[in-house]
Amino acid sequence: QVQLVESGGGLVQPGGSLRLSCVASGSIFSIDAMGWYRQAPGKERELVAAITSGGRTNYADSVKGRFTISRGNAKNTVRLQMNSLKFEDTAVYYCNVVLTYGMQYWGEGTLVTVSS
Repeated sequence: QVQLVESGGGLVQPGGSLRLSCVASGSIFSIDAMGWYRQAPGKERELVAAITSGGRTNYADSVKGRFTISRGNAKNTVRLQMNSLKFEDTAVYYCNVVLTYGMQYWGEGTLVTVSS
């Protein structure tokens, strides 16, 4: 079992920045990959960025060059630095953890609103 607590969402103007954080507790030694997904109103949930235990990263084309994913030293924290935010980045952002044996867990989500 893994519990995820997200923080850092909020309201920001276009061009601004936000940083999301997610802290995992429980079976953290089985964590293989951590990542962030988002779901905008009326759209399907999509991968934003992910990072493996080895540090390999993967980004959606729409956020490359603007968002940076990183893991904390304790390996149970994942952060998403979001710069140059656009209206279309507005969504609920979900933290995701994949364990070494394939099971995955989701956070409850944090709302990011980009608006002028």
